[in-house]
Amino acid sequence: MRILCAVDGSEHSQWGIQALEALASREPEQVTLLHVVDKPALQALTGKNPVGERRVLAAMEKAGGILLRDAARSARVALGQAATAPRTKVRTILAHGSLAKTISREAGRLKADLIIMGSRGLSDIQGFLLGSISRQVASIAPCSVWVVKRSTHTLLHVALAVDNSASSRAAARFLRSFILPKTATVTILSAVESPVTDFAARYLSESQLAELTKPVMERATAFVNSLRNDFIKEGFLVVTQVQMDHVIDTIVQYVENNRDELLAIGSRDLTKSERLHLGSVSESLLRHAPCSVLIVRDARA
Repeated sequence: MRILCAVDGSEHSQWGIQALEALASREPEQVTLLHVVDKPALQALTGKNPVGERRVLAAMEKAGGILLRDAARSARVALGQAATAPRTKVRTILAHGSLAKTISREAGRLKADLIIMGSRGLSDIQGFLLGSISRQVASIAPCSVWVVKRSTHTLLHVALAVDNSASSRAAARFLRSFILPKTATVTILSAVESPVTDFAARYLSESQLAELTKPVMERATAFVNSLRNDFIKEGFLVVTQVQMDHVIDTIVQYVENNRDELLAIGSRDLTKSERLHLGSVSESLLRHAPCSVLIVRDARA
């Protein structure tokens, strides 16, 4: 697996590097540490002062080089390669451009399988008004994105939220192939909306409600069980949870109660217009989930 890890020297950026420790047993092929000098923002700050701009840019590039050197050292420690022969190639890149677009561009150029980046966890209002860099990257990235919301060294409990789709199958494959250590327990979680509105339910009998909701639950359960069998065949410990309730609230509440380190969700390959924003479920879970979120994007889905 090829990983691109975006770093900026902040605490949440360090969480992204620490997350490599949880993947060490997978021995990724390559880890690229990327620091982006936001030149458009710099030009806006310095205005029409080219001399001042050059001086500030030189200072930022020097600081970026030091940051990347330290990040590479931390990455080798996280991967368990500080005192052993390297199994993963660690490299660094200093790039210029707007943050989200540059991270996405470099991921495509490097043919990365996964982008790892920390998140400050902006409040709802701040996130809505400003748009976090992590959410911008998740909406335009050409590959899967792991948004790390807290310090993560191991993955003992992972939730996989599914919705009876090809993208959910892709997320399950990605977890099994690249992310999960054999010691992890994965919960395959499906929350399905009732086909009957609360208003309509007042006027239906229990038997009528059951007739309408039973097929929906049976399809969701069958899909979850098929994924469960795939995980079991590869030796993973699996728990399943299927319930009919509000999708976002149910998933967020479950991962909070279960204290999962990671929530994984599938996201289909998006068109240009769709990439202007994430789908409502992905967007909401990325914003509200109390744990780190892995958005798996697979063109085959």
